[in-house]
Amino acid sequence: MKKAFLIVLALGLTLGMVAYAETYKVASDTTWPPFEWADAEGNLLGFDLDLVRCIGALQGFDVEITSYDWDIIFDDVGSGRMDIGASGATITADRELKVDFSNPYWTSDQAVLVRVDSGLNIITALAGGYTVGAQLETTGAGIISGLVDEGIDVELTEYTLYPLAVLDLINGNIDAVIQDEPASVASATAEEAIQVAGVIKTNENFGLFVAEGDPKGLLTLLNDGVAQLKANGAYNDLVTAYMGTDLQKVEAAWKASIGLLNDGDVVAFAASMATLANE
Repeated sequence: MKKAFLIVLALGLTLGMVAYAETYKVASDTTWPPFEWADAEGNLLGFDLDLVRCIGALQGFDVEITSYDWDIIFDDVGSGRMDIGASGATITADRELKVDFSNPYWTSDQAVLVRVDSGLNIITALAGGYTVGAQLETTGAGIISGLVDEGIDVELTEYTLYPLAVLDLINGNIDAVIQDEPASVASATAEEAIQVAGVIKTNENFGLFVAEGDPKGLLTLLNDGVAQLKANGAYNDLVTAYMGTDLQKVEAAWKASIGLLNDGDVVAFAASMATLANE
């Protein structure tokens, strides 16, 4: 039996496959490029998802990514139904009541999106009686709610998904959208009708997250994995690939490069992504 196992393992390695001891279930709201999204063929990609895939390759585990609704992701990861959350999640005290976060891996600000022909800027969009959209239970929604509470003349419209808010903005149903800066840049790059009017400095820290109490001991693997990726240059290459580039180029780069990651070559994968996505 042992001999048979070794033959199978050797065959797998010959075919360029990496055999991992564990597979962890990863939950992600895959509607939010450049951090996570699904392409037309159903491939799940994005900065967060490739970050956790690369960590797995370095730390000897595989990942099984599942698209998840934002409104239940913290509950299901917190309860252990899913092992890891990778979904552009800001580390907050309220969320830490349900899950345990990794060390911060990304720092983000908020941006205000408007239509190009609206004549609005970041000040008028948020104080001139206009309607501003954001996804439920996000920093953007919190900012608008705070303005309303202060008596500022602005109206909040909340959405289950940010793409729905952006679509309503494009169609003229709302006047602006507040969401994280990289996602706003991606939206504006993909849609000529909208632009970033300005940035609100919030300095939010994103973290990967696991069940409360970290029963599977994943936080050490995640934190050490990010540190390794920063040390070997792969982290910076993923940033170069995903942040501020055309999503169609990123998708093409991912399809051309993913075989390298499947073979376990994290550095070559990230370098290929950075080069091809910016050609």
